[in-house]
Amino acid sequence: MTAAIKTTGLRKSYGERTVLDGFDLTVAPGTIFALLGPNGAGKTTAVRILSTLLTADGGTATVAGYDVATHPAQVRARISLTGQFAAVDDVLTGRENLVLVAELRGLRKPAAIADTSLARFALTDAARRRVATYSGGMRRRLDIAMSLIGDPPVVFLDEPTTGLDPQARLEVWRSVRELAGRGTTVLLTTQHLEEAEQLAERLAILHRGRTVAEGTLDELKRLVPPAGERAGERRTLEDVFLALVGHDDHDNHDNHDADQDVDHDAAHGRENR
Repeated sequence: MTAAIKTTGLRKSYGERTVLDGFDLTVAPGTIFALLGPNGAGKTTAVRILSTLLTADGGTATVAGYDVATHPAQVRARISLTGQFAAVDDVLTGRENLVLVAELRGLRKPAAIADTSLARFALTDAARRRVATYSGGMRRRLDIAMSLIGDPPVVFLDEPTTGLDPQARLEVWRSVRELAGRGTTVLLTTQHLEEAEQLAERLAILHRGRTVAEGTLDELKRLVPPAGERAGERRTLEDVFLALVGHDDHDNHDNHDADQDVDHDAAHGRENR
């Protein structure tokens, strides 16, 4: 089976700073895969390369069977990218946002597509309200709904619950699970370990530009040695993360990679829709 997403030896530097240093990743079709790591680990840079918004310095990357460097148009036609901040138009209603995206994609019956999307993401009751009146969770669900217009087989969710309250996060989690239930491949980047535990079938921990661990949650938990554990104590993903990345990196991480997200997402939030 062809991998939905695959990278081999991916490298990227910003000036003298190396962000990706031989990044390897394989994501099977129809799965939720979580990419974990502190700010500056290279998560967002990897997503930008995979979504053709950034060119790698070395290595290879394919999405849906197409090389991102040599066939970017084919990749863009098969993906969607949702960044850290919802790229919705506050002046328009929820329905108008969805109709606009369907029209921009040249799809037939954009109004019908919008209505289906509203129902799918439990937004029908708010369809004719301006998005400026939406809660954070509603805005994020609308953002994801807009990303899925045209049913792309691969979706990148880059820190999708940034800034959301606990209830809104749960709403987004439900939407992500529905995506996978429909056969969509989801690559999720997050710093929230609980989010990864709740959603992902497989996970990878990215540290200093390299994958330092990959597997199911149970497989990763087995990486933590039992020595020193209290009787009956269960390993957690946080135990694994801290064992591999360390407390200092988790608490005092470099914000280089994350700082670029804001300007980039504001400029390109709609580019892959």
